[in-house]
This record gives sequence, structure tokens and C-alpha cells, in this order.
Amino acid sequence: MKIAIHNRPGSFSDYWIKYCNQKNISYKIVNYYQSTIISQLNDCDALMWHHHHAIYRDVLFAKQLIFSLEQAGKKVFPDFNTCWHFDDKLGQKYLLESIGAPLVATYVFYDKEEALTWAEKTEYPKVFKLRGGAGSENVRLVKDKKEAVRLIKKAFGRGFPQLDRWEYFKEKIRKIRIGKENVFIGLAKGIYRLFASSTYAKMKGNEKGYIYFQEFIPNNNSDTRIIIIGDKAFAIKRMVRANDFRASGSGIIKYEKDEIDTRCISIAFEISEKLKFQCMAYDFVFDRENKPQLVEISYGFSPEGYTDCPGYWDKSLNFHEGAFNPYGWMVEQVLNKCY
Repeated sequence: MKIAIHNRPGSFSDYWIKYCNQKNISYKIVNYYQSTIISQLNDCDALMWHHHHAIYRDVLFAKQLIFSLEQAGKKVFPDFNTCWHFDDKLGQKYLLESIGAPLVATYVFYDKEEALTWAEKTEYPKVFKLRGGAGSENVRLVKDKKEAVRLIKKAFGRGFPQLDRWEYFKEKIRKIRIGKENVFIGLAKGIYRLFASSTYAKMKGNEKGYIYFQEFIPNNNSDTRIIIIGDKAFAIKRMVRANDFRASGSGIIKYEKDEIDTRCISIAFEISEKLKFQCMAYDFVFDRENKPQLVEISYGFSPEGYTDCPGYWDKSLNFHEGAFNPYGWMVEQVLNKCY
């Protein structure tokens, strides 16, 4: 029994490798970017790859490779079922609506005139998003019809860059002010990005040919993120930025168990079981009737944001206090599939 791991420092792979070493689990490091990757995996029973939404090479072929290897009988993390909709809000809309999940009302148009007609009749505000992006990237509040029409025309014209340079700069300043970013490094990165786009943005090009809006749910000073891995769940509450409505990427986190509404955990377990996800993060807000509403989902998350979680829940919503290793759970999932 051997696991192939693609090692990307700062990703899940750091923890997978450490866990395999601690448990004497056989593994080897492989490079999924090499043309010979299929032959490299001949002596492996499973593979694990924390592919990233903002690495252009990953976006090009990660899901295709994963699907191909599953067809060959390899066990994979994440498997195709878990990741085909990763960083794809369009795919998530159709998937979650199809199973009746409590998704925030979402509107997608592939025709300019149809979108403009909708903009004339709908109520505001709405939330505009691009198909991809994390940490509230490419997300803005649309306060009126005039702004919606401007965005629609741009979506069916020159489109939107993958990186909003001015928003990136403002976010660096915000993080400096709240102590989440080194002053000199943050300023240097922010100023640099004002003049030079990211490699991903250059390679991917502008996003266009569709427009995506979600209903704005008022009176939320936070969102709740639930992560389900197998039969276990852990969670955080993310507070919104100052004078903003966005919580994702704010860096302002509450970890206390009592901050988490267990209705969100129940919904997340139900969806993961129905759709057979290996690992999934669910972002919830609450509507005017205080009912949980799902905003979006993602198999991937930043490991450093969860080390202070005080424990985890099982499927019966019993809380288990103390340190835990979610990345070990991922490895064990793969091992269990192999036996």
C-alpha cells in the first residue's frame, strides 16, 4: 500500500507527509506537472493532491487528471466528486439547487439582454461575484440598477480581470491596520500589484460571457464555516470586515464552540452524505427568519485558520474537546478506500 503525494509547501501536503511519517504509512513524493506522471504512479495505490484555485497549472488539468486516475482504479484525494465544482460558483449553483440545499437565491445569465431585463425588475441590493475566487475576491455589493447595468455591460464586453488590483491594495492596507500583515511586506506587495498583475490573472485572461448575482442577506455581522471530513465536523465564525459585508478572508475569527449554530453542522453533514464528499467547507449566513442559508462550498481551505479550533463534532452532534488532526482524517479516508 503506497500513497503518492504532490508536495506543495504551505498546503495540506505538509500535514499529510508528517502524518505518514508518524504512522509509518508508505508514500512517495511525485510531481503531477511532469508529463510522465501516469507512469510514476504505477507502483502507487492512491494519490493525494491539494490543488489550488489560483495556480494556473492546477486549474488547467487537476480535475482532468483526478478523473482519469479514478477511471484507472486509483484512490484519490480529493476525488472527482469532491472537487469538480471547486472554485466554480456556476457549478455549485446547479449542484446545490438540484438537491434542494438551502442555497442563497442565485441568478446567472448568459445573455446580455436577458440580464438587463432582470436588472430592471429586481430589487436591490444584490451581491455580484465572478465564477472563481476565494477570500471575498471578486465580490462586491451592487446597490442599485445603475451599478447592475454597468456590470452586465462589462460582463458581456471586455469582461473582468481575475485580479482587481485596487481592491488587492486596499485589502493589504486593511490587514496591516488590524495587525494581520507586516507593514513593509504588505505595503510592498500592495504597491507592486498596482502595477503588475498576477501570473494567474495574466494566463487566465478576463472573465466574461456571463453574469452572476446572489441575493444580499442583511443583518449578518459574520458567516459560519463548517468543514466536514467523513463523519467529523469542525467550525469557525468569521466576522465581517469593518464597514463591509464580507466575512471570508477577513482574518477576524471566533473559535468558541458556543458561537456555532449546530443547524449548520446538520445541514452540512446531510449534503456531504448525499453528495458523497470526502471533505467540504460550507459557508453559511442567516436569513431574516434566522434560518441557515448556504453561500458557497469548497473542498480546500487554509490550514492556518483552524489550528485554534477547540474540538470537533461527530455526526450525532456530540462535541469532542481537544486537539485533532483533520489532515490525518484525509489520509485515513484514502487508506480505508484501498482496503
